[in-house]
Amino acid sequence: MTSTPAPSTPPASSLDPVIAARLKRGADGLVPAIAQQYDTGEVLMLGWMDDEALHRTLTTGRCTYWSRSRQEYWVKGDTSGHVQLVKSVALDCDADTVLVKVDQTGAACHTGDRTCFDADVLPLGQ
Repeated sequence: MTSTPAPSTPPASSLDPVIAARLKRGADGLVPAIAQQYDTGEVLMLGWMDDEALHRTLTTGRCTYWSRSRQEYWVKGDTSGHVQLVKSVALDCDADTVLVKVDQTGAACHTGDRTCFDADVLPLGQ
């Protein structure tokens, strides 16, 4: 007798159930998370969070994201040293996007740029 693999389920999370109930996730269980420099307002990067990544971000004071390509959690700065210390976390009005205000050390972008939005500014009016 062959067994059928169990359907995949999201990892268990310790996120406050009240917050979890408010989140509007995509079909993949993720919400976009915008990292913004807390004192200048500079938009640094966009990452993705599931419930557990948000829980870890709220409780550790370091930004934790879900890597869609590697299918694992990553804490910003663990390998690069470019740490994001959390100053505040907010949901947008629809609860489908997270804004994390951080104190960024070094580059936010994996390319080494200060932000992920430095290198490819599109022309207007064309």
